[in-house]
Amino acid sequence: MFIITKSTVTNSAVLETRSLPKRFFGRVLVLPRSGSLGLWARILLEIQLLRYLVTLMPFVLLVFISGEVALTVSQAPVIMLMVIFVMEFRILRMPKAARQKLVSADDAARRLDMLTFRARACLRQIAARRQLAEGTLHLVIEQSDFARVPPLTFVTVQTDHPEPLVLALAPDDIAILQVGLFDIDLTERDLLQVNLRDETYLRDIAQDARGVSAHARLAAWMDRKDAS
Repeated sequence: MFIITKSTVTNSAVLETRSLPKRFFGRVLVLPRSGSLGLWARILLEIQLLRYLVTLMPFVLLVFISGEVALTVSQAPVIMLMVIFVMEFRILRMPKAARQKLVSADDAARRLDMLTFRARACLRQIAARRQLAEGTLHLVIEQSDFARVPPLTFVTVQTDHPEPLVLALAPDDIAILQVGLFDIDLTERDLLQVNLRDETYLRDIAQDARGVSAHARLAAWMDRKDAS
């Protein structure tokens, strides 16, 4: 899970939006300010041009190994298209029939209910901690549709007040999401299986700031007081 906010990306211009929910996959390239090699490799895998170059690299190497074979391949581009198809739709992705078998309808509904419950709890904590009293917070969880590699999950908190924007999260806000969203009972892979089944890769869960209880706001105030 990568939480996208102003402090976690180097190209903060990608956070600009005129409508909600703000989408990232297939639209902008997110560059983490820091992160593991695994995170960087997984993000680079989303770049279509790089995938195509790597997939077709064996054909380039054939030029140096066997001129006759290279000539044959160059005259039959359909072979290269077939290789790209296999990589994109059989290795990285799964056919629809296989995706439907990943999780039952009941289990999918249960996982989404759990996600909604946790997401709204996180949003209420963030709203209370930031003393937000107006507008609607959106926890937007977007995943890549690649099925056979480690899941890549982008998480943002977005708001419509005073205008559509991706919220700049403080470290405490980020910690709330890291602790509250995924664990052994609901993993990123669990959610990805549901998204693959439904062919829905963005989940937008909303919480009205006015619906945050006085108890939650008091608890947040006490936490700030203890921290200070």
